Amino acid sequence: MKKNALLILIIFISFNNYSQVEVESKTKLTNFLSKSYYSINFGGIFYPFSNENLIDGYKTETFSRNWFSGRLLLGHKLTDDLALQFGTMRPASWFKYDNVNNIGYDRSVWINAWSLSLKKDFNINNKTSFYAEAGIANLTRFGFSINDKEVYEDAHYASLLYGFGMQYKLNDKWRLSLNGTFLPKSAKQNQPSISQVSLGFEYHLQQLDDEIAKEYALNDYFFPKNIFQVSYGTGEIGFGFNQFFGMSLPVGNFDSFGIPIFWVGQVKAKHSFSLTYQRLAFRTEKIFSLEWGVSVTAFQSELKNENVFAFSIFPVMRFYLLRKNAFDFYANYSLIGPTFLTKSNIDGFESGPKITYQDTMGFGIFFGEKRKYNFELRIMHYSNGNIFTRNDGVAIPLQFTLGKTF
Repeated sequence: MKKNALLILIIFISFNNYSQVEVESKTKLTNFLSKSYYSINFGGIFYPFSNENLIDGYKTETFSRNWFSGRLLLGHKLTDDLALQFGTMRPASWFKYDNVNNIGYDRSVWINAWSLSLKKDFNINNKTSFYAEAGIANLTRFGFSINDKEVYEDAHYASLLYGFGMQYKLNDKWRLSLNGTFLPKSAKQNQPSISQVSLGFEYHLQQLDDEIAKEYALNDYFFPKNIFQVSYGTGEIGFGFNQFFGMSLPVGNFDSFGIPIFWVGQVKAKHSFSLTYQRLAFRTEKIFSLEWGVSVTAFQSELKNENVFAFSIFPVMRFYLLRKNAFDFYANYSLIGPTFLTKSNIDGFESGPKITYQDTMGFGIFFGEKRKYNFELRIMHYSNGNIFTRNDGVAIPLQFTLGKTF
């Protein structure tokens, strides 16, 4: 799913006031985060595209639809039963017009909706509640052309969004959800209505008391306060890692092998070089940390050898998967890092405006005396998250990274 709004969390982590325990250990949440939650939902999405959406002279007898979709939300409780939510909703794959005009043209229509909404809970009993949701959505649609003729136009507009659902409270942290979400039809934008029915969960963050926070702070598990990294990547080794984690790796006759948790991009980097600084913002007892970072990346495009610089600030989620006497092994993931690119359209692709977002994911280790050193493998991506109608994106191939903690 593209993309998480972790930037909001980092801003409030960085600028909220901390207690003495929070400053020294980072084991306590800010007041803002202690009232926050995230929600992940999967289900069916329904959007009745038809030949009526195409210009005269173009039609097809068959359509390809993948109903599977997801919705990701970050929420903050304004009161016990009223919350503000921000998130994104999209299908797993795009609606396709098959064999347009019976001459072999297959064309896809992409849709993506970012939303900001209020959610009101109505408790039925201690465990079960009903909710209603209302807000606005930034709806982006990518249409298509055939032989330079626009057959279904792009669209980018603000839409109403509303929904309702049921929730079952397992405990203070976990809630199961049955959801219905709707965006109405827009005749002006030639856009059918969008409906989603999904199942999912909410996870509500919980504040630690001071004694437990101090206990976590004094344990022996390593969490670096600061990291400085130098990275280099080359397209000569290919983009297999990017494609695998973007579920687009060709294997034999199968062209979508992999895991759909990252993105590739039409623009490919031939060479890349990055300088990165990261600082600890929050940590748990052993497994998880949240950090913020800044980076400068220089890359050269694959087709026209265009030189581009990217300046980014970003959040980082780090998960410690294995802790040994000689090293700590982790995976990290970063989404929606605001970025300034020195070029907008690269290699002839419409990569969107210069203000865009950076995403990274990788695996690495901390090693050496007092874990002073770091090695990491990571991939990167730049795009605007389909907020705008042109979003070809940039793929940075596997980078080899050396780091120093302090």
